[in-house]
Amino acid sequence: MKRQGSSPEPGKPLNGYACTMGVEDYDSTEAKILENGGKVALPKYALPGMAWQGYNMDTEGNIFGVHQPDVNAK
Repeated sequence: MKRQGSSPEPGKPLNGYACTMGVEDYDSTEAKILENGGKVALPKYALPGMAWQGYNMDTEGNIFGVHQPDVNAK
């Protein structure tokens, strides 16, 4: 659904929730996001012993999460 209002301002809190998608390969997924005009909102970080997590912004300013399960994340 197309955004009905203005995009969130950079550095301001989210008004809603950040939908997070599970992926098999964080790095290749983020590369595709960047190739298609997205931006990094919060760089990839480890959830130790669980996963890699990070947040990106689409071309309309919507924030969304990327999550790659990995028990070796540290």
